[in-house]
Amino acid sequence: MKKSQQGVINAVFSVFFALGVSVLISLLSDTLKSKALSTAVLSEQERNKPVVLVDPNTNPNMHAVQAKKDEIELRFNQAVLMLHSKQYEYAIKSLHRVLELAPRMPEAHVNMGFAFLGGGDAKAARDFFTSALELNQQQLNAYYGLAVAAEAMGDMEIALGAMRTYVHLSPTDSPYLAKARAALWEWQDARANKAKMDQEKPQASSEK
Repeated sequence: MKKSQQGVINAVFSVFFALGVSVLISLLSDTLKSKALSTAVLSEQERNKPVVLVDPNTNPNMHAVQAKKDEIELRFNQAVLMLHSKQYEYAIKSLHRVLELAPRMPEAHVNMGFAFLGGGDAKAARDFFTSALELNQQQLNAYYGLAVAAEAMGDMEIALGAMRTYVHLSPTDSPYLAKARAALWEWQDARANKAKMDQEKPQASSEK
């Protein structure tokens, strides 16, 4: 992978790990909170919902549902911490389990995309960002991740389209909008320069 592509990928993690704080991270010290990096996180309503334990003897079905939900939340938050520490293989394992239990959870698809992106597999990352958007077209960080994954694969049309969508949908006060615009301008300039060079090549050949 080119150094410029790796630099962009590193920038993605610095941007989107900071988008939210997971349940487990919120329990850590203030120092860690200030440095905490996370990708897609559970909603505020889900995080703050009171826990009511179900008696497995009186209501086994509801107990099974609760146990499944608890495991999803545990595995999901484990994966966020693994992403934070750049242990991408472990994050992928945790997220595989999440997707076995909740295959239509867009946040898990996004985080899986970032895990594969961090591990250097842009193609797998692109597929997971795409599936996240199929589940939720408003999943903003999936557009950003898709753009970076596509750029790493050399697919500039997809990269530019996804990044433009991210810029268009992002709130004007988003602290990450400037970085998205900078990446967009850089890619547009690179594409324009390449097109110019491609046009000049036939002329140079004919002059020989």
